[in-house]
Amino acid sequence: MGGPHWQIGRIVGIPITVHVSWFVVFGFVTWSLATGYLPDMLPGLPAPRYWLMAAVAALLLFGSVLLHEIGHSLVARRYRIPIGQITLFVFGGVAQMHREPPGPRAEFLIAIAGPIVSFLLGGLLLGLATTARMGQGLVALGILLGSVNIQLGLFNLIPGFPLDGGRVLRAGLWAWSGDFHRATRQAALAGQGFGIVLGVVGTILLAGAATGAIPGPLTANGGWIVLIGAFLFAAARGSRRQAALLASLAKVSVEDLMVRNVVTIPPDLTVEEAVARYFLPHGFEGFPVGEAGRFLGMVTIHDVQAVPQSQWPWRSVRDVMEPRNDDTEVAPSTSAVTVLEQMLREGRGRLAVVQDGLLVGLVTRSGIGRFLQLRGVRR
Repeated sequence: MGGPHWQIGRIVGIPITVHVSWFVVFGFVTWSLATGYLPDMLPGLPAPRYWLMAAVAALLLFGSVLLHEIGHSLVARRYRIPIGQITLFVFGGVAQMHREPPGPRAEFLIAIAGPIVSFLLGGLLLGLATTARMGQGLVALGILLGSVNIQLGLFNLIPGFPLDGGRVLRAGLWAWSGDFHRATRQAALAGQGFGIVLGVVGTILLAGAATGAIPGPLTANGGWIVLIGAFLFAAARGSRRQAALLASLAKVSVEDLMVRNVVTIPPDLTVEEAVARYFLPHGFEGFPVGEAGRFLGMVTIHDVQAVPQSQWPWRSVRDVMEPRNDDTEVAPSTSAVTVLEQMLREGRGRLAVVQDGLLVGLVTRSGIGRFLQLRGVRR
């Protein structure tokens, strides 16, 4: 997700971040509660108290969204899917999963976990608000949080990818056809359709409010529905394109697209010599380090920049390179999809292709892009 974001803590080991767009919706929700819901439910209180209560309620609402995403994340971790972070943003929250589910059952359980958390939380809060002996303020807060959680669960069950309901749909299509990428494209197409429907409904509400046919307060709802519809449509379209891209790579191995004539840097070269003889003339951002045909590690421009220039004449490439490990190399038979996902997950631009300890090629992100471009696939 583009734009600035800040980590605010960790829950069960998962980093929790807040995107800059979250402050926009936090302000809007606070204003809406302080000027509408709370004065209606608790008349006669001073304005500053409404604003304080509204800010607390808005934070608790986003806490509910966070619990929804933690529900997804905990089930995903049971299937050994790494969770990079959970980000709160203008349209709620998203858990960043670093790998796709291993099968339709896992996809279904991960997707349904979030709505189940929301329904359980909503039912608990509404039950407490209507049966427990609490002050009017707590009753109003319980009704608000309970109803919002129920709505959150219901909205996410809309069968359009990438909403939870769309992921449930993808799980069913995947189980039926056995083709993950095809199921993703079909579920994403449904997501685009629901995005258009939401956009039309929101536009009708806005038009009705402007002409007086629909009460004025619905104007804000119409605007948000249009924005959510546009977001869903754009996210679903991006998912369809990504599925098409991955489908194009599904039957391609690293051996089919790797660079075979690889420029390697000797390990005992000084950093200064490596810059003068390799980085500047070739213009590459990184090189494998090799000796007698064997792969020893990878050195990138970032490794060079981390060394003070005064040390370049006497520090060797062996000193600054990333030594050979499972994260720097792949086998020639590895699927191109697996390699691309690894590169994106770890932020790498290149991986050495190694067979029996010998360097036989190099696969790069730009090389995969050229492969797709030559076959007419849009990146």
